[in-house]
Amino acid sequence: MQRKEIYYTPENIQEESLKILESAKLFDKSKRFPFSFENCALLILDMQDYFLKEDSNAFIPSAPPIIPVINSAINRFKDYGLPVIYTKHIDVKDSSMLNWWKNSIEKDEIYSVFRDEDVIIEKNYYDAFIETKLDSLLKSQKIKRILICGVMGNLCCEHTARSAFLKGYEVYFAVDGTACYNREFHKATVLNLSFGYAVPVLINKILKD
Repeated sequence: MQRKEIYYTPENIQEESLKILESAKLFDKSKRFPFSFENCALLILDMQDYFLKEDSNAFIPSAPPIIPVINSAINRFKDYGLPVIYTKHIDVKDSSMLNWWKNSIEKDEIYSVFRDEDVIIEKNYYDAFIETKLDSLLKSQKIKRILICGVMGNLCCEHTARSAFLKGYEVYFAVDGTACYNREFHKATVLNLSFGYAVPVLINKILKD
């Protein structure tokens, strides 16, 4: 297994994300928990230059192809007047995160062009709920469902999905809206989450339904 690989490209992302989704079909709960936009928020994790720029040591090679997919979801959620929430990861001095990874994530820009109503939550851990206002923000808007996109799929996205489930939300994990360093990480995340925490979905499909 390569540490990093390009498994998503603009040309193959629909086909490859479907393969990853189908690898977890044994635990499919989409019939019990069909995706609905009702009371749903779009949560976009850590789409920062640190992970998206090729000259960064943390660059995720399969992340650029998910950007148009996420943008499509953003547009639909905003058309429906539903919350779109971004997170930005920033390391803090002497934290376990910094001790583990060594390289510090400084404040940098998120890829999207924001509107005034966009919400950006700064976080210091994999889990976007730890020491942030995310949970109270979602509850204040009567959110019951969360669609998770972003990077890294197997770290911040997976951890946040697990935490959201434990806090009582219905969680949907966008297979074509998340990316990892390699395909095996992505498949493992989708398999683990579908077993007990989240329903994996394809943004391209739910936007058509």
